[in-house]
Amino acid sequence: MTALAIALPDETGRLAAYALKGNPIEMPAGPHRFNRMAYAAVHVVADPFAAREPGLGPAIDWEATLAFRRHILDLGLGVAEAMDTAQRGMGLDWPAARQLIERTLAGVAPDERTRIVSGVGTDHLDPAEARSLNDVVTAYLEQLAAVQKAGGRIVLMASRALARIASSPADYEAVYARVLAEADAPVILHWLGEMFDPALAGYWGAAEFPPALETALAVIHANAARIDGIKLSLLDDRKEIEMRRRLPDGVRMYTGDDFNYPALIEGDDQGHSDALLGIFDPIAPAASAALSALAENDPATYHRLLAPTAPLSRLIFRAPTQHYKTGVVFLAYLNGFQDHFVMIGGAQAMRPLPYFIDLFRLADAAGLLRDPERAVARMRWFLRLYRVEA
Repeated sequence: MTALAIALPDETGRLAAYALKGNPIEMPAGPHRFNRMAYAAVHVVADPFAAREPGLGPAIDWEATLAFRRHILDLGLGVAEAMDTAQRGMGLDWPAARQLIERTLAGVAPDERTRIVSGVGTDHLDPAEARSLNDVVTAYLEQLAAVQKAGGRIVLMASRALARIASSPADYEAVYARVLAEADAPVILHWLGEMFDPALAGYWGAAEFPPALETALAVIHANAARIDGIKLSLLDDRKEIEMRRRLPDGVRMYTGDDFNYPALIEGDDQGHSDALLGIFDPIAPAASAALSALAENDPATYHRLLAPTAPLSRLIFRAPTQHYKTGVVFLAYLNGFQDHFVMIGGAQAMRPLPYFIDLFRLADAAGLLRDPERAVARMRWFLRLYRVEA
């Protein structure tokens, strides 16, 4: 344990000493044996030296981006590639996403490909230019074919174009049936709530959860042989449990609930959720160790490791939730997975200073600053941008 301290400002700018707990979780060593499927939706590392204007498309540091995926895989977790955590549709466009997917799949061993799933959507189709359901299907199938050609497994992401153009639940059922018919292996569906992406309000043809749930379940039951599971990102554990209990046999619930994941993954006497979580990016060591403990029937250790990560996650994913990527990347910077705090599209500017200070404290409390001395040095450099000197 270390006796490091740093002066941190409060919301008035007044400085107070903060003594770090400085007790990082030991990096779990393999072999890793889990009794839950567990994917981390992972971020991308921007190239801070690129001359490209941020608004004209992403500039990616490929070496650091792929090295982070190696970190996740080495902890026994799966990688959910080119999804929301990677700023998909929020800085990461389809051409860059396709390159990211292809590079990730090409850079791993054949047996590791089974632990990688990749996002397929319609984000190269401007929702305002969609004129028919066929336009949406065509856009989905273009991306589906590209990922399958690369040898990838699919997460079928929600479509902004479909949300805009669909006029009834039947439109969703028709589009998903046509797209799923072309999948060469079972896919993971993704129900992303409007708190993550306001353009997806009213998905499945309804503004309220009960009718939307019925449409989603109708799609799943009608196409169950082509569906591995569904990732639910509504940040409501009661809704997830209700849907989980109504899924067909063999179809998994992948929790995307970054508020309530410890209890949902543990489950109850009627079942459990597997995981496909953005929070597993910054808390990967804790997640890996906790999942190992759960598989060894040690729930006390499971909760001891994950309980301190829950307040951190609630902060990272606080409203406006779509800016949670800023917190994820800030922790990657503090932990040395990248040498700067720059994001594609300039998204590093989307949270206020007190957010980062609270993030630092909570990451320390959860044992997620893997090198506390480096984290303190980087936090001091970061505070200087705000003219905080101590």
